[in-house]
Amino acid sequence: QLQLVESGGGLVQPGGSLRLSCAASGFTLEGYAIGWFRQAPGKEREGVACISVSDGSTHYADSVKGRFTISLDKAKNTAYLQMSSLKPEDTAVYTCAASADPLLFPPMLSEYNYWAQGTQVTVSS
Repeated sequence: QLQLVESGGGLVQPGGSLRLSCAASGFTLEGYAIGWFRQAPGKEREGVACISVSDGSTHYADSVKGRFTISLDKAKNTAYLQMSSLKPEDTAVYTCAASADPLLFPPMLSEYNYWAQGTQVTVSS
């Protein structure tokens, strides 16, 4: 069974940090791109960060540059999103997704083949 299992969400104070994990089972991430998306109530879903497993290329939304870092552990078949200096505006449901060997990087939203269940991140004092 091909699936992505996401974990690491929770409640954190402004300025704090969280680390999200996205573990693939049933397939290897080699050749894929991994992305994180988020959606807050009443707001449009936005891409947060993505990484190419093949060459390590990364892309970040302007709103998270310098604060979020996406990385890979190929041995664990897992991607990570390290979120630091969190702001209340970062509050959203975060969902990771995998795109199979995309032609272009970063992939288009429609090119993502597998999606995790999503996890709530709440930044509040």
